[in-house]
Amino acid sequence: MSRKLPPIDDGETGGKLYNRKKIPPEKLKKLAPQLRSRYLAYEEPSKDVTDAANASMKRLLENKKRFVRDNVPASQEEEEERDKHEKLIGQLKAAEARNRLRIMRLRYQANRAQEISHLISCQTVALKAVRLQALVPPYSEMRDKGDQLDKFDRKRVEALLEDNIGLLTNRIS
Repeated sequence: MSRKLPPIDDGETGGKLYNRKKIPPEKLKKLAPQLRSRYLAYEEPSKDVTDAANASMKRLLENKKRFVRDNVPASQEEEEERDKHEKLIGQLKAAEARNRLRIMRLRYQANRAQEISHLISCQTVALKAVRLQALVPPYSEMRDKGDQLDKFDRKRVEALLEDNIGLLTNRIS
């Protein structure tokens, strides 16, 4: 009693595919979803499905026509204006990048100076602290390398350096 269904074109080889067995709707409802979908893949789609497919194809064609119509080449003035705008955006992005780099550099220098100052303050002997400060300044020597000590500081440093016994430089732990 199996009735042959009209063949369905497979689209690739030109051969026709169809279900060999006709399953009644009651048994079709009882099938597992995967088996039902496999069976229905080779059936002719219902009228609702074909109408929906035709409507969606019609909408696609209308959207394609609208897209082609809206994408008319821009005039020379519009292109020049767009180029100016893109150039301005590029300059702004470059300025932001430079500013980010400057901020990162300043943050690094501040962290480095803070760490060096901490190392200097943690020295057990004042003489070692003065030597470390002289050898590794907290801030890089980008500015004038002139004398940064005033008279009082200069006398204090000279006194510390001349102290051979360590009376001025020994700290209480």
